[in-house]
Amino acid sequence: MANSHSPVGSKIKGLRETKQLSIEEIAERSGLSVEQITSIETDQNLPSLGPLIKIARALGVRLGTFLDDNDALGPVVCLAEKREESNSISFSNDAADARKHMEYHPLAKQKTGRHMEPFIVDINPTEEKTFQLSAHEGEEFIYVMSGDVEIEYGKEKYTLHEGDSIYYDSIVKHHVHGVDGKAAKILAVVYIPF
Repeated sequence: MANSHSPVGSKIKGLRETKQLSIEEIAERSGLSVEQITSIETDQNLPSLGPLIKIARALGVRLGTFLDDNDALGPVVCLAEKREESNSISFSNDAADARKHMEYHPLAKQKTGRHMEPFIVDINPTEEKTFQLSAHEGEEFIYVMSGDVEIEYGKEKYTLHEGDSIYYDSIVKHHVHGVDGKAAKILAVVYIPF
């Protein structure tokens, strides 16, 4: 179950203040609005991974810095029964919509220096028909664990069923959601070059 108050925003704010950067400077570096960054820092709204990646770039840190629990140097094992107890991160459909569309369950928060971010993602039912596509540096791999998923990728749309997968460049605008607004579950691995 998703927690209503994610620590991501407070970590971003702490890093920004440590680096003595203003919200306006981060907005200019990331291309995001001051309002959007303020909303993220106060944990009111996490629109998608795209803006978080842009903020990480603006701060000169890995995306994982916002998610890290501790600094394990060896392999990280994430047991299924423990994963359900760990904090998830909820994202809404877009910056103006605070309803939770996706719940991300990080699988490698303890692994320091990682270049990939693996998640189990619960895609919640939604009545939305149009979605705000996002783009960021890197690559993504998605494997459908249950349900049917639609990926808008540039001008194309792909429908994936249980057991299907897709690997794409994240720089192309994209959005992942359940077919016909229904629930689905995916394994998503995001690679962001640093």
